Amino acid sequence: MFTRVAAGYGEPENTLTDPVVLALPGALPVLNKEALDKVIKAGLILGCAIAPVCTWDRKNYFYPDSPKNYQISQYDQPICTGGAVEIELPGPARNVMGAHRRIPLTRIHLEEDVGKLTHGATDSLVDCNRAGTPLMEIVTEPALHGADEAFAFLTALRTAMVQGGISDCDMEKGQLRCDANISIRPAGETKLGTKVELKNLNSISFVRDGIAHEIRRQTAVVTGGGSIAQETRQYDGEAGTSAAMRSKEMAHDYRYFPDPDLMPVRVDEAWLAAIRATVPERMFDRQRRYLEQYRLPYTLTSVLVPQLALCAFFEEAAALSGKPQAVANWIANDLQRELAAAGARAQAAAGVDLAASKVRPAHIAGLVGLVESGVISSSIAKEVFVEMFATGDQADAIVERKGLRQSTDAGELERWVAEAIAANPKAAAEFRSGNEKALNAIKGAVMKASQGRANPQQVDAIARKLMG
Repeated sequence: MFTRVAAGYGEPENTLTDPVVLALPGALPVLNKEALDKVIKAGLILGCAIAPVCTWDRKNYFYPDSPKNYQISQYDQPICTGGAVEIELPGPARNVMGAHRRIPLTRIHLEEDVGKLTHGATDSLVDCNRAGTPLMEIVTEPALHGADEAFAFLTALRTAMVQGGISDCDMEKGQLRCDANISIRPAGETKLGTKVELKNLNSISFVRDGIAHEIRRQTAVVTGGGSIAQETRQYDGEAGTSAAMRSKEMAHDYRYFPDPDLMPVRVDEAWLAAIRATVPERMFDRQRRYLEQYRLPYTLTSVLVPQLALCAFFEEAAALSGKPQAVANWIANDLQRELAAAGARAQAAAGVDLAASKVRPAHIAGLVGLVESGVISSSIAKEVFVEMFATGDQADAIVERKGLRQSTDAGELERWVAEAIAANPKAAAEFRSGNEKALNAIKGAVMKASQGRANPQQVDAIARKLMG
């Protein structure tokens, strides 16, 4: 954050350091402007007010992971204030939108990270590789009402940061960390109880589980006549238990004061405008637009909108074909399935990246066009898609090469239908007696005989005609 030393993950211990990180005498900090740009961008994405002037403060504490014995942070003049994260809670059914809430933020400030401690049975080792890297701290108001809301909040926040190009938010690499502050209160009261901080929440699922555990623990203590101590507790996600680490510090314990080596930063309108031009559309805004503009069902928008690359792919294909719902179906179902299957074959846990796919928007648009014009049936289109994904050939070329064009020859269709009726007398008799579903057996036999090339609509009409 305040030096040119490289940042990285998985490097040998204590190799990404320099005199500034190690706080050697005479070393002075120099601001990393790109880190500040990204925090301003995050603030704009989340609707924060951007301070025209922000300052830097020293947060003093003595711990082995902080070589300077203080952390450069922002105290009373952070770069971002206010704002909110929109979350969605599960609806009554998965094919409808759930309830949306805006979780208000207190502030976003920028500081430098500290090192990492590895604790052994008799000693602790200090790795300063992470010390000094830019750390954006986002603080919410006490407005989350339970573990599920916290899970939804972190999921939405992570998506916003990834789509905004702020961070990859990989929790395994320490790019996203969460401390949860939990307090309870009796129903009907407005004053919150004593706050307990929960740490060691190293996955979003553990955040949800840890909060649920802490609510149960505090409730049991209070209903049993006890009182809650203000403390920091460590949560064990595997065991589902927590233990006290230390009493919680108050702000005055850190003895904040302005850093004498760093000047205040003034953010003018030109700087803000340049960053504002790079802010992407918010995920839920995009979802509402897809529901209205393209008339997509909620289930399809839920697959598309969390992934910016998939959205760009969809919008290009929809523009080429003019059939957004059909395009969205192929992308959300067939393309996603083939990408995941290719990833499994390549033993890639995250699947194959969309950018590596041989199927491009023009392929999808071409395939939709063939189905819509009746050149091929929907079932044949499935076969064409698999071939398209494997070869990168356009759909029309595959159809011609493999002779998959749908038959509309009346004489040929009538022959197939007549043979199907003769081979399925029971189904024919049931249909003549008024059982509409019996017609499916006749149509299925025709599609099998024609290897899927018979036009379903014409088959239906001919079958009805021949069976009276």
